[in-house]
Amino acid sequence: MTDTVHDPASAGQTGAAETTSTAPAADASRCPFGYDELPDPVPLYGPEYKSDPYPLYRQMRAAGPVHRVKFPSGVGAWLVTGYKAAHEALNDPRFGKNHDLGNEEWLTLASIMPEPQHSQLQVHLLHQDPPKHTTMRRLVLDAFSPRRVESLRPRIQELADALIDELPETAPAGGADLVAGFAAHYPFRVLAEVIGLPQELAVRFDRDWGKVVQPVGPQDPGRPAYEGRLHGLQNYIAEVVTHKRATYDPAGPGVDLLGRLVTACDAGELSPEELDSMVFQLLVAGQEPVTNQITTMLITLLRHPEQLDRLRTALTADDGDQAAGPRLLARAIEELLRYDGAFELTTWRFFAEDSDLHGTTVPAGDSVIISLNAANRDEEQFPDADVLDFDRSPNAHMAFGHGIHFCPGASLARAELQIAIGTLLTRLPGLRPSAADGEEIDSLAWVPAVLARGVNRLPVAYDKRS
Repeated sequence: MTDTVHDPASAGQTGAAETTSTAPAADASRCPFGYDELPDPVPLYGPEYKSDPYPLYRQMRAAGPVHRVKFPSGVGAWLVTGYKAAHEALNDPRFGKNHDLGNEEWLTLASIMPEPQHSQLQVHLLHQDPPKHTTMRRLVLDAFSPRRVESLRPRIQELADALIDELPETAPAGGADLVAGFAAHYPFRVLAEVIGLPQELAVRFDRDWGKVVQPVGPQDPGRPAYEGRLHGLQNYIAEVVTHKRATYDPAGPGVDLLGRLVTACDAGELSPEELDSMVFQLLVAGQEPVTNQITTMLITLLRHPEQLDRLRTALTADDGDQAAGPRLLARAIEELLRYDGAFELTTWRFFAEDSDLHGTTVPAGDSVIISLNAANRDEEQFPDADVLDFDRSPNAHMAFGHGIHFCPGASLARAELQIAIGTLLTRLPGLRPSAADGEEIDSLAWVPAVLARGVNRLPVAYDKRS
């Protein structure tokens, strides 16, 4: 559950005035993305950018902390790069997340999710400011507390093992797809356990509904399919709420987050729209980012076979130090989060009045987005930032954000990722790219979501699974 629920950049956000670029034509032999000088605004799209945005982020950091950018929809925002600037922006009390702060042009274009769904599903935790944000956040913290997550580790391990058991004993010709066979299902099965989604409802969740965070404009040929997903998800949320209202016992054992949220709504602590929005946030943001993060981590490991072998050896060693493997795994997960995070950009923030942001005047109501991945590759904070180093210390990355909107599910995500990567490496011996030369790893199609990183297909080979 991160700062990446709704994708305004694809949907049609605006604010930062756009100017015509006078940059020279692209020539990859000269410099990253062909820019001798950064255009204004900087386009954040295209297959080259999606496959590896870090050369562009490096060039942007060198030029300054704040840039006007353009997204695929053709509209713009202000992007904050660099670790110090990102850290300050994420803690800046002048920023608000509520949509009402957006200027008229932004409100017109950002409401791409049609009414009534926009008003009914977009008033969740990430789009609130204190004191409402404080109240809503308090309702979910217990379910994702580090102590509770630790108590759930054996069950999470069972869920990971069950999915590995369903994979072919040996990878077929062309490879086994670890997205379809593992990463697409594992986070949702864990999430259902954590939030109290009953099995009879969990099995009916359609992962395709998650694409509602990648909305399309009213004239787009894909609009009918998008609206169909939206209606399907909204009907599903209504079923979940109705079921919990009929079955939840507040005095019962354990933690049932969905039941707690329904009770809070019935007690007047949440409006019906806020309840539906929070369920929407849990179902969508609680799983797809973890799916994407598993894929980015696996791709990084497959591109760094020496590091993969080191980690696999530590996890399978029988040298008497049973804690060595888990210790290295925990450090590796943190470094993999820093090196290539699935939560690439935050959602929007706004100033209530024209304000200075690191020497740049940002008009009131313009959208400001922070690049977490650009911050996490800042050499001033992380020496040799482009090097994957499992022994990096300290490693104060911002893959889960920072400040009051720091991901409340970070402890759960860390446990999921540790168990997922550890299980895949130990139970799929010889895990490697499906092609001997590894070329397909570099030619994978990255998901088109603007704010996130990941792939929808990841073919691999391995020896006989254990």
